[in-house]
Amino acid sequence: MKIQPDSINVQSISGYGPGWISVGNEKISTSVVIGSRGERFDWACERFEDLTPAHFSKLADMAVELVIFGSGDRLRFPSATWTKSLIDQQTGLETMDTPAACRTYNILAGEGRKVAVALLIETDAL
Repeated sequence: MKIQPDSINVQSISGYGPGWISVGNEKISTSVVIGSRGERFDWACERFEDLTPAHFSKLADMAVELVIFGSGDRLRFPSATWTKSLIDQQTGLETMDTPAACRTYNILAGEGRKVAVALLIETDAL
């Protein structure tokens, strides 16, 4: 039996720590959105309190089946007014702390699911 290591054919998160994540060999220290179909863009927010409905509207435009929201170093839930655009699109939303969101994204993206992860990387976590 030939044994080969699992390989993920999508961009995956290779590491994380307080105030950063890495994608491949690139270290990212600002909030970011990563999609399983190759999308990646800065998510212009430095703190949870900076989030607005416009941040989640950009996620709804991605047309994925599930958005994983990494709320920083602790679990915090977005308000329904922020996530209305996702609800209107019937897009699922799961909220967890950023490390758990990274792990969950890698698993679902590796399975070929159409997902995105929105990671809040707070600058005061450094």
